[in-house]
Amino acid sequence: MAAIPTPDRSSNGEIARLFLRLGATAFGGPAAHIALMHAEVVERRKWLSDQQFLDLLGATNLIPGPNSTEMAIHLGYLRGGYRGLLIAGTCFILPAMLITAGLAWLYLRISQVPQMQWLLYGIRPVILAIILQALWGLGKKAMRGPLSGVVGLSVLGLYLLGANEIALLVGAGLVVMLGSNFRRLQSADPKTGGPAGMLLLLPAVSVAAQQVFSLPVLFFTFLKIGSVLYGSGYVLLAFLRADFVERLGWLTDQQLLDAITIGQVTPGPVFTTATFIGYLLGGPPGALLATIGIFLPAFIFVLLSNPLIPRLRRSPWTAALLDGVNVASLGLMTGVTIQLVQPSLVDPLTILLALATLVILFHTKLNSTWLLLAGALIGVLRALWF
Repeated sequence: MAAIPTPDRSSNGEIARLFLRLGATAFGGPAAHIALMHAEVVERRKWLSDQQFLDLLGATNLIPGPNSTEMAIHLGYLRGGYRGLLIAGTCFILPAMLITAGLAWLYLRISQVPQMQWLLYGIRPVILAIILQALWGLGKKAMRGPLSGVVGLSVLGLYLLGANEIALLVGAGLVVMLGSNFRRLQSADPKTGGPAGMLLLLPAVSVAAQQVFSLPVLFFTFLKIGSVLYGSGYVLLAFLRADFVERLGWLTDQQLLDAITIGQVTPGPVFTTATFIGYLLGGPPGALLATIGIFLPAFIFVLLSNPLIPRLRRSPWTAALLDGVNVASLGLMTGVTIQLVQPSLVDPLTILLALATLVILFHTKLNSTWLLLAGALIGVLRALWF
């Protein structure tokens, strides 16, 4: 891949206006966000060519963190330098953060009201169906042969047995990297190739387990997640459940599912689920620290990786490592989906709603936001009739 040339600098105001608008209106998840960015920066503004845009998109898949947010940060950096990097990323995150914090404030006050419970009753099975559809689509891309299939199933089994999700990601990446490059490993010239020259994953940040809520632990837990999470926003479920439900005991499965639901029904990055959780646990300071913690690594990774994009894209070692991480992410997503079936499918109506959502998702291109709204409406009608 050729190096991506730096376009002419754009005004900070133009960058801010564009990404504030995208952050406030970009519903539909990372794929929809990236499509909107392509329309704005390639087709409308001509900041980049199609090939340059694709090169950046490929680069976001080689580093941990939220892909669409990292794409916004890359575009801001290439268009406006260091200031553009900060402006684009912050403006893309800020609207969703404020909306999510407002919904968290409302949730704390009316979540025990029957109408709110019925609203979530209808939304949860829809969310489950959306995750299943994402699993199907990602699975077809992640499974690149017998080795990746075995690794994915192994990750699923080990996760359900309680293995650490970060260790599973790192281990799967290394296994696929070494397996895919076994012949290269046997004949590798230390000067030209081999695992010694590859990009290594950052080590997990160790956070001592404790049951009493603490703002520093909240911040460093989200910093750890933002530093090691590969895959789509749905993989976030596995990390959140492992840390906040099982290890710290600060959330219930129902609260976790509600947090993910809020992340789905708001525009902008799904990772602003962290804002919701932070607000539930620590009010406005918790929301701010959780948001900074989970998004800060994305800014750092983009800044460090941008000059290295040409070398990373050409390396068979890095490509194989990414394949392994992706298939491990798929295994984690499957595991957490299995664990969320019980709180989501509580009666025949919720089962029917989940199945109907799956049929619609697989046979139409309807935006998932409309399905979530339909689920909420069904929940409210269920409450009125019964």
